[in-house]
Amino acid sequence: MQTSQNMLQRFAIRVSDWAEKWFPDSYVFAALGVIIVAIAAMAIGAPAQQVALAFGDGFWSLIPFTLQMCMLIVVGFVVSVSKPVQKFIEMLARLPKTGTGAIVLVAIISLLVSLINWAMSTVLTALLVIALAKRKELRMDYRAAAAAAVVGMGATWALGISSSAAQLQANKKSIPDSIINLSGVIPFTETIFLPQSMLMAGILIVLSVAIAFWSAPKGDNIKTVEDFGIAFDDEVKEVKSKRPGDWLENSPILTVLVVLLGAVWMINEFTKSNPIIAISSLNTYNFIFLMIGLALHGTPRNFLEAVSKAVPAISGVLIQFPLYGSIAFIMTKALNGADLSLSHYIAEFFVSIASKETFSVVMGIYSAILGFFIPSGGGKWIIEAPYVLQAANDLKVHLGWAVQVYNAAEALPNLINPFFMLPMLGILKIKPKDVMGFTVTQLIFHIPVVLILLWLLGTTLTYKPPML
Repeated sequence: MQTSQNMLQRFAIRVSDWAEKWFPDSYVFAALGVIIVAIAAMAIGAPAQQVALAFGDGFWSLIPFTLQMCMLIVVGFVVSVSKPVQKFIEMLARLPKTGTGAIVLVAIISLLVSLINWAMSTVLTALLVIALAKRKELRMDYRAAAAAAVVGMGATWALGISSSAAQLQANKKSIPDSIINLSGVIPFTETIFLPQSMLMAGILIVLSVAIAFWSAPKGDNIKTVEDFGIAFDDEVKEVKSKRPGDWLENSPILTVLVVLLGAVWMINEFTKSNPIIAISSLNTYNFIFLMIGLALHGTPRNFLEAVSKAVPAISGVLIQFPLYGSIAFIMTKALNGADLSLSHYIAEFFVSIASKETFSVVMGIYSAILGFFIPSGGGKWIIEAPYVLQAANDLKVHLGWAVQVYNAAEALPNLINPFFMLPMLGILKIKPKDVMGFTVTQLIFHIPVVLILLWLLGTTLTYKPPML
């Protein structure tokens, strides 16, 4: 059945059709990024040998984060295929009455949960999309729903309590020596809990949901999960061996003992520090979900069956994240004859053209551009902070707002950069090119709105010297 399409729907579908035809696999996308950055580094005078050394040195630099993201996928999948969680998500998935309503629900949850914990948002929204996709009567566009699941990472996560930059600046022990004298300690009240920051988050939530609603395909333009040929098992079937020697595999004894040990650790972790900060750690988050997965599946055999089904989803993360580590090293470690890096020249250019009035816009553009090549919230802030904070001090810009300028802008590339999409899309069994039409539509609206808000709201704040 043909249905008339509005402008946003037509644009999203056309970009999606183009991406499906021309957008390369995300591995090719990452490899191209390496080549582009390497050429740029040599263009500023960095020796080719040093560029190659930076490539190799950086290749394994993200190994801890890579393992964390792989575990994020595995434990999220394991929990999702357990009977109790499937029943809860299915209950939530029964709320929408239409495919468009389902997409809006995914977007709302993605945006709100991202404010609390971006990793939690990544898993929960992917599981919800799967549950909604199983409701064939909704005829939900699978591409638009997956894009709605991503939107929190591109809009609100860095404005919430799991913001790496805000967390780092609020903890004196975490702030590197290269930053502490420029910033001092900047508490949450001067960053994510500023009224201006919360207003921006609210506006972005409304904007993102509206775009998700208006860009959702209708009629013959809808591509459901069946059109992708994707199927999801409803649950892991209980497997029991007839061998007497396998009785421990089919007994809950080991699971109970391991989970009890884990529970003691979790109680200690959440009582010795702020629970919100504790859950924002990927290690803690993955540990909790691993224990929950063990408990929900009951026996080691059922748990291992779930894990084996989750493993194929991590292939993209394993092979592509090392390339992003290389990109970051080439930009920051490949130095020219003046001992300056590519990231320094980029920062110097933007700092040189900024004024007190234009600081938020100029630094926002700079942060977004650099974020496309170095998609790592906390690590990228350590690279940028000396330049950004020095400029903020020189121009008398509110230091907490300088952090929020970074936060709001550095999230934007997540709407088109596969880096943070990969874990979620691995669970959903699709590729970045499948969602690009709808995330690009979000990005086109987000860029001007974010930059204008950073500028307008920044004018309402007064500079305060660093609090050492």
